[in-house]
Amino acid sequence: MQLQIDKEKKELKSHGNYGFPVLVSYERLSYFETGSFLWHWHPEVELTLVMEGEIAYQVNDSVYLLKEGEGLFCNSNMLHTGRGDKARDCSYLSVTFHPRFLYGYSSSVIQEKYMNHILKNPALPSIHLKPEITWQKRILEGIEKIRLLDRDAPSSAELQIQIALLEIWKEIFEHVEVEEESGGEQARDMDRIRTIMEYIQKHYAEKITLEELAGQIHLCRSESCRMFKRYMNETMFEYLLNYRIERSLELLRRTQLDVTQIAGTVGFGNPGYYSRIFRRKMGCTPLEYRKGGKKAAAGS
Repeated sequence: MQLQIDKEKKELKSHGNYGFPVLVSYERLSYFETGSFLWHWHPEVELTLVMEGEIAYQVNDSVYLLKEGEGLFCNSNMLHTGRGDKARDCSYLSVTFHPRFLYGYSSSVIQEKYMNHILKNPALPSIHLKPEITWQKRILEGIEKIRLLDRDAPSSAELQIQIALLEIWKEIFEHVEVEEESGGEQARDMDRIRTIMEYIQKHYAEKITLEELAGQIHLCRSESCRMFKRYMNETMFEYLLNYRIERSLELLRRTQLDVTQIAGTVGFGNPGYYSRIFRRKMGCTPLEYRKGGKKAAAGS
């Protein structure tokens, strides 16, 4: 499994529906073929609760090691990804909801007074939720309450979930101070990074140079590389290689193309180089992955 995203890295998965824009999902990192989920974003707010294991969860340029019993608030439209320790799996609960589920209609008092300054402020991309902090513990308990409501499905489940989310938002509103003028530079840089990612997704099968990527955001190569590395915790070149490997997985699973053909299709001019990068990322060769050896490699 891997996330389905569009050309701008927006996740395509439905987070509930218009009438009830909430999704409660139970995830494991091992569900994802690479043991991690791709960089993506969505307009919904996401609440995460780690049930077992650990996950390195990154939102924009901030990396959090979330342990069992801890969680994360990921704000609307923020780029995020997650990865784990290959030797240990991680199971976690994800609750995503569209902000309008809480504020009702556009320009309502709830939206204008209690939500917009949080939702639209790039200075607050995320909050690491820890049970030893009293107000954050209440949020974690609220997420757990939503899990139980989703599991047990009482007749008033939707109403109780909305109440629980409002209680969670109340805790954030009362305890988080947001500087209205901060985060402008970061917001600009994140827009630049999204532009680079979009270009890579469109052209990954072609020869791409760092100069081309820098040109998309009108910066010099060195400054572009420094900015990307600073926020993404990997170089533009590493991101390109990883994305090409991700795109090759489905070809290995669903087609009869040989390794040389697949390497060329995803932008690797040298099949030997493709195989080396593949093994470094996946822990097995492309042919072993095709034969199901990836699972054995991941469990070793």
